[in-house]
Amino acid sequence: MKYTQTIGIIAALVVLLCSFLPWSIVVSEQITISGFDTKGTRFGKPGLFLNFFTIISIILFLIPAIWAKRTNIFIGAIVFSWSIRNYILVSTCLMGECPEKQPALYALVIASSIVMLMTLLPKLNSTKK
Repeated sequence: MKYTQTIGIIAALVVLLCSFLPWSIVVSEQITISGFDTKGTRFGKPGLFLNFFTIISIILFLIPAIWAKRTNIFIGAIVFSWSIRNYILVSTCLMGECPEKQPALYALVIASSIVMLMTLLPKLNSTKK
């Protein structure tokens, strides 16, 4: 496909942006959870790991070598699985308390799935011998 690299880079930038936006809100405790701000929870900083591998994915989208495209499939799978992990971690109900999911959490999962899909459809220049 012609625009898979561009779409993959744009989706990866959306993943980076969603790391800084609020993912969910715990109303009773007045806690807003995002990729880097998880005060009041024991979640750590899930956006740090996600952003590291997303930046590697963007770099691999830009390299026109076959090894980069194959490595990007692996990195894209890590980004997608970590996004699913964040969705499950942030959106589960604990002890009768269900957080309000924010649109950035859904956008994170959708954009990371697009990144994964675009890694499976690389633009390769074929040369005949």
